[in-house]
Amino acid sequence: MANVVVVGAQFGDEGKAKVTDLLAKNADVVVRYQGGCNAGHTVVVDGDTYKFHLIPSGILYKKLCVLGPGMVIDPKALLKELDALLERGLDAANLRISNTAHVTMPYHLALDAAEEDSRGDQKIGTTKRGIGPTYADKCARSGIRIEDLLDKKVLRAKLEWLVPRKNVQLEKLYNIAPFEIDAILDEYVGYGEKLSKYVCDTAELIFQSIGNRKNILFEGAQGTLLDLDHGSYPFVTSSSPTAGGACIGAGIGPTSIDRVIGVSKAFMTRVGEGPFPTEKEGEVGEMLRQTGKAWAEVGVTTGRPRRCGWFDAVLGRYSVRINGMDCLAITKLDVLDEFDEIQVCTAYKDRESGKTYKDLPSIGSRFQHMEPIYETFPGWKKSTVDCRSFEDLPSNARKYLDFLAEQLDVQIAIVSVGPKRDQTIVIEDPIHGPKRVLSKVAAV
Repeated sequence: MANVVVVGAQFGDEGKAKVTDLLAKNADVVVRYQGGCNAGHTVVVDGDTYKFHLIPSGILYKKLCVLGPGMVIDPKALLKELDALLERGLDAANLRISNTAHVTMPYHLALDAAEEDSRGDQKIGTTKRGIGPTYADKCARSGIRIEDLLDKKVLRAKLEWLVPRKNVQLEKLYNIAPFEIDAILDEYVGYGEKLSKYVCDTAELIFQSIGNRKNILFEGAQGTLLDLDHGSYPFVTSSSPTAGGACIGAGIGPTSIDRVIGVSKAFMTRVGEGPFPTEKEGEVGEMLRQTGKAWAEVGVTTGRPRRCGWFDAVLGRYSVRINGMDCLAITKLDVLDEFDEIQVCTAYKDRESGKTYKDLPSIGSRFQHMEPIYETFPGWKKSTVDCRSFEDLPSNARKYLDFLAEQLDVQIAIVSVGPKRDQTIVIEDPIHGPKRVLSKVAAV
């Protein structure tokens, strides 16, 4: 039995969906613990592509899938996603929605877009899906929760206080037409009626599953460097996608977590604004972005091209430390198949002071002044898409992976060499395999 957290180890978009899909086969429960429809997960099954934004991909295995209390849920987007699954003959009966998850309302969407547009050259890179304003209302103790959609009187009372205040912001600051309380009330009560059969106390459900020794997979959205507290602030999301966020976002204690698996691409990408030390423009960046149509680096949610660059071991070590990772999944190794040379950032040099750092000195304002120091490796110039074991990989590919594991001081458990389910090398199953033995350095 194992309760495993899957977390993005970079800037999001690391290929977590494929890893969670792979692990969900041996899980009993799959829990999404934070974020909202700003997430995008793509899974390819038997040639069919499924794009998820809110629902865990474990729904394809008919697993019990939970949207936890740490999420913010746009009910309109969720129902659209459910309808798309039903149209393809998939059963959503195993979906459960936390009664205390917060709801993204129409004024959140309007405010998110207006605020981002007003920032000019100070843009954060938000998806404009209303995530930040929803979490802001949650923190201000004026949010609307899923359970409120099931009680028209309660919802009306909250809207009568909230909507006039949101309208003042929208009209006075952004010259946007006001919202009508009755229109929102009728629309969202209707959403509540459609979703009510899925709603329950998911924290209690997860607690019972732990007691019954079920295998539970906790799935985060975005990535470590987008964490509100530990990411490249202010270019971050509004929640905690790190492993610690699983406890709060699912409603469990930290002693319930057995393992943490991080997911990293074999290189780096970032969508939106913010510092990116190893970003490569020109031929290298474009080659990383466009290799293989199925793997093209475009955001699932936004459709924006991803910025691309070489693997950053400094950020990797930071991510391992912040999350307490004991194993790693490397995705998109096949994208590197045609490169003559491959680089890995092993340290930073501060452009202003000239000082060298092997570990991240600051994730704040100093981060943007860091210049990567690279080690260069020969490429393997052979296709890896048909490899199904570590030994099948070209020698230089194995050396590359070994170097990443050594740099991050964490074992690699999974290697993905293509978008399909079977294009995967499982070195160790994180659900059933042993925890890693801490190195002498970590043990000290």
